[in-house]
Amino acid sequence: MRIYILSRNKELYSTKRLFEEATAKGWEVRVIDYLKCTIEIMKGELVVNYQGKVLPIPDAIIPRIGASRTFYGAAMVRHFEMLDVFSTTGNLALTRSRDKLRSLQVLSKNDVDMPRTVFASNKSNAKDVIELSGGAPLVLKILEGTQGVGVVLVDSEKAAKSVLDAFYGMDVNLLVQEYIEEAGGADIRAFVVNGEVVGAMKRQGAEGDFRSNLHQGGSATAYKLNRKEKATAIAAARAMGLGVCGVDMIPSARGPLVMEVNSSPGLEGIEKSTSINIAAKIMEFIEKSVRPGGPENLQKRKIKKDNIGA
Repeated sequence: MRIYILSRNKELYSTKRLFEEATAKGWEVRVIDYLKCTIEIMKGELVVNYQGKVLPIPDAIIPRIGASRTFYGAAMVRHFEMLDVFSTTGNLALTRSRDKLRSLQVLSKNDVDMPRTVFASNKSNAKDVIELSGGAPLVLKILEGTQGVGVVLVDSEKAAKSVLDAFYGMDVNLLVQEYIEEAGGADIRAFVVNGEVVGAMKRQGAEGDFRSNLHQGGSATAYKLNRKEKATAIAAARAMGLGVCGVDMIPSARGPLVMEVNSSPGLEGIEKSTSINIAAKIMEFIEKSVRPGGPENLQKRKIKKDNIGA
């Protein structure tokens, strides 16, 4: 079995763990910096070049695409998919998950519960947005923010109006969400692989910070999901079409509310807090999904007609 991990940094914890587990299987595995890939598109043929050489077609890829490189990374994933290569994260699911607004629309369509959310243009009346969101305190999120950056808690309507006016004045797209006070700055990340929850952790924000992201100084401990939390995580992953993802939920009086579905979740926090070999679970997913084979060192493959509309 030939596996490529699409990652810009082979020294990252997640990339190293995936490499180790694929190697332990006896597979041929390479870390490929997707930004160094170029593609050729010809009649009936698709070719991938890497660092000046034609790249042999793998059996499967594991995309680890950075948020700032979503467009290019998704294009590479799509190219491999059209060559009938299995991807643990499909290009459509990847791009869908990176759009916070679109993600919430998809989750809502599939009856997955979430905090009340309002999206408006910069010409909208701030007072109306605050009212529709349920009033202060409120959470404001920049659509392009990641890892807790660009998330602001405002505790009064006056402060909310000032912040909204400021962001709208800079033509910044915002999501405005109700604040779930009873969560106490904690959230739950459930790691879903192939439609099953394989591990979960509870993340607690640093003292004085309502954000629970580990990148913002939060801490993580192993967590056992209840039945409703597990069902919510699986439903969210299914709605987004993601084979591997981290589903971030916040506990509330009305049950778990999905905040985000992460298509490239880090492995360090979940593996160290739970002692579960998540990387091995991803390899099992690939084993169940791929039939290895094809000519050795195949460099070109005809475009499968079924994949033209991928």
